[in-house]
Amino acid sequence: MKKPSIIIGKKQIIMTCLTLMLAIAVYINYATAPKLTNEPDTKTVTAENDTVSYGETEFVNANSDTAEFTGSDYFAQARLDKMNNRDTAVQTLQSIIGGGDVTEDEMVMNALDAVEVSKLIESEGTIESLVKAQGFEDCVAYLDGETAKVVIKTEGLDKAQVASVKEIILDETDVPAENIRIFEVK
Repeated sequence: MKKPSIIIGKKQIIMTCLTLMLAIAVYINYATAPKLTNEPDTKTVTAENDTVSYGETEFVNANSDTAEFTGSDYFAQARLDKMNNRDTAVQTLQSIIGGGDVTEDEMVMNALDAVEVSKLIESEGTIESLVKAQGFEDCVAYLDGETAKVVIKTEGLDKAQVASVKEIILDETDVPAENIRIFEVK
């Protein structure tokens, strides 16, 4: 009786790597996503004996003191936008990989692109954690391979703090120092 032989080809290795990278990216998104509360954010507006409930939306014509934009709102929205962009990128990669009319060279290039995106996502999370460890309240990092942008919640940065943030970015990425931008949000 013959034993079945298992032949592992390049396609199986590539698909396994892509699946593993996708799982890592989903875990990183889950781990870095802001925690949502179960409390509904219901706004009710009363205008000349008419009461209108807008559910979970925010009334845009509210008074300026209630609609003021705060730093924590910025960071929550930034993380949400970043997560949506990553999800879109993952869906695009999945559709390219499952396209069917892809040559082996294109498949390898797509796999390399997916690895690069995965590395950028991991680096962003590491940079955010290390900047927060420096004593800053909140931080969001954006990397695209050539530039790095970091938004930090602070009342003001001095030169030593800027230097330490740049050092973190330089240690974690291959981005040149002149392509690093640091922004403050109060």
